[in-house]
Amino acid sequence: MEFLIHFHLIAAMAWIGGSIFMFVLGVSLRDKNKQKQVYPNIGPIFGYFEVASLLILLVSGILMAGDKGLIYGLLEGDESAIGEVFYNKMMLVLFVIFFTILHFVIAFKTNTKERTKLQNILSRTSSLMVLLLNLVVLHYAIILRSML
Repeated sequence: MEFLIHFHLIAAMAWIGGSIFMFVLGVSLRDKNKQKQVYPNIGPIFGYFEVASLLILLVSGILMAGDKGLIYGLLEGDESAIGEVFYNKMMLVLFVIFFTILHFVIAFKTNTKERTKLQNILSRTSSLMVLLLNLVVLHYAIILRSML
């Protein structure tokens, strides 16, 4: 099971790095015409890449957590320090998944179409939340790994 950490780390680098890249791209592309040229072309490719990264993260994370007994502790309400860190990380992961799904639904529904003001706000907010939550999840992952 120790080999899974390598898949998990590579997927985490792709997932978080991709979030940072798209955030920087979104902030730096202010021109609407440039946005209309860039996003419809790279958005779907990036989306599939990110979904694959997220799936690898989830599968490898579940397998590693099961191997270390963390899943059982989570289900049984483990209140130890490691149980608390793992619980916090899992709650954040659930929020990341929620905001990712929200963003992807809007992005795929409106690709090559004009977004409403609400869609724009939800898309940008969910994207920013994914980025920020990813960084906090990474923090908890570092703490968790040092405890194991």
